[in-house]
Amino acid sequence: MSVKPSRIHGGPDGLGVPLHDFSTNSNACGPCPAALAAVRQADATRYPDAGYTALRARLAAFHGVDEARVLPAASASEFIFRITALAAGQGACAVWLPPHCYGDYAQAAAAHGLAMASQTGDAQLFWACEPSSPLGSAQAGLAALAEGRRAQTLLVLDRAYEPLRLNAAPTLTSAQLNTTWQLWTPNKALGLTGVRAAYAIAPADQANHAAALEQRCPSWPVGAHGEAMLMAWTGRDAQDWLAASLKTLREWKTRQIALCESLGWRCLPSEANFFCAQPALPEGLSLQEALAALRTRGIKLRDTASFGLPGHVRLGVQPPAVQDALHNAWQQLSRIPS
Repeated sequence: MSVKPSRIHGGPDGLGVPLHDFSTNSNACGPCPAALAAVRQADATRYPDAGYTALRARLAAFHGVDEARVLPAASASEFIFRITALAAGQGACAVWLPPHCYGDYAQAAAAHGLAMASQTGDAQLFWACEPSSPLGSAQAGLAALAEGRRAQTLLVLDRAYEPLRLNAAPTLTSAQLNTTWQLWTPNKALGLTGVRAAYAIAPADQANHAAALEQRCPSWPVGAHGEAMLMAWTGRDAQDWLAASLKTLREWKTRQIALCESLGWRCLPSEANFFCAQPALPEGLSLQEALAALRTRGIKLRDTASFGLPGHVRLGVQPPAVQDALHNAWQQLSRIPS
C-alpha cells in the first residue's frame, strides 16, 4: 500500500529528485562550502550536548540576545507544532493566519483544535512571515500586529527567507522584533535543506513561554549534523559566502523574470529569491496538467493553490541553464496539439 503525503511541499516527490527544481526556495548558489564541510565533519558517533550550551551561546552572540531566549528546534515545522501546542494548552481558542501562507500553520492549528480567526482581536496565536511565502513580499499589517500584541498572546514571525532577501528592508524595528517570536531556518539560505535544524528567539518579555516550550521539547531535537550546520551559520565564512550569493541571485532573478515574461507569464513582485507567476497556459491544458507534463520532463514548479493562490506557481530563482530548460520545455508544451 502506497502512502500519500498529507501535506503539499516542494522538492523530491514520488518521482524522485527533480532534475530542474524550481519548487523550493533553497539558495541555488549552494551548498555553502563552509557549512557543507562542517556537516561532513560532524561526529555522528556521539550525542550532541543535550543542553546545546555552545550552540546557544553562538546563536545568542550572533543575534545579540540573551542565551535563555534561544530555543533549538528540529525544524521550523517542528517548532510550529510545538508552539501551537503551547498556545492550545494555555487556553487559546483561535489562530490568525496571513491570507497566503505556509500550510503547516493551519495544519498545526487544526491538529490542536484551534479555530481560524478572521479578526486579529479574536486570536491568541498570530503567524507572520517576511519575506512572505509564497509571494516573497512584505507582510501586510505586520507592524500593527507587533504594536498591538496583547499580553500573553503569541506573535511568531517566520524569518526563513530573511537571509535570502534581495531588496527592501524588514518591516519591524529592532524594538518591535524584541517583542516578537522569531523563527529561523538557515538551511534554506545555506542550500542545505536536507539538514533539518532550526531555532527560535523568544521575546524579551516572554521567559515563561520560553520555559514552557523547553518542557514540551523532546530530548536532542537537533542532531550532530544540524548542530554543525547552525554553528557554521554564525561564522564569517558562511556569512561572507551568503552575501556574495545574494548578488548572484539578484542577477539570476532579473533574467528569470524576463524569461517568464517572454513566455507571456505575469510575474508578481517579490523581495526574495523566489517569486510567483501566472503562466499563460498552452491551449487545452489546465495548470495541473501543464505542471504534470513538466514534471515528466524533469522540471518541477510549485503550484500555489495550497497557499490560497490558485492559478499561479512559485518559482525559486535558478541558474541560467535551468531557466533555459524551463523555457524550452514550456515552448514544447505550447506546440503540443490539444
